[in-house]
Amino acid sequence: MLPLASALAEAARAVKSCRLCGNLDSRDPCSICIDQQRDHSLICVVEGVGDLWALERASVHRGLYHVLGGTLSALSGVGPEDLNVTPLLTRIAEGGVAEVILALGATVDGATTAHWLTDRLRPHGVTVTRVAQGVPIGGALDVLDDGTLATALRARRPA
Repeated sequence: MLPLASALAEAARAVKSCRLCGNLDSRDPCSICIDQQRDHSLICVVEGVGDLWALERASVHRGLYHVLGGTLSALSGVGPEDLNVTPLLTRIAEGGVAEVILALGATVDGATTAHWLTDRLRPHGVTVTRVAQGVPIGGALDVLDDGTLATALRARRPA
């Protein structure tokens, strides 16, 4: 048990929060932010580090990320001042960012946060997009909730 405890303690000492995006890494800025092979004009905003790594595992995003550290929630008392938004606005103000993708959950809090962020980002001249929502691959229509079905129908596209 002692080697495991020692390894965990060392990991806790080594892991830092990236000052640019909020990701966790052994360096600051993180390895994603300093990767010159990534598209630095594209930032994907996620709620937490777990969401960032889910997108990384899927290998679907080759831009940068920004971790908010939560979503707005009146019921939980989470307001704009509780989110990691200032570094995102700073990155955009410095120039070079063309698009911000909001990859937030399909919840009331996620939608509220996306709407609030869109209002803050649009005046900076960046394109603001959201990830698609709707019927998952392999999903059966008869087991989906009404909100998912309604969103999927509204977001339909040509076949």
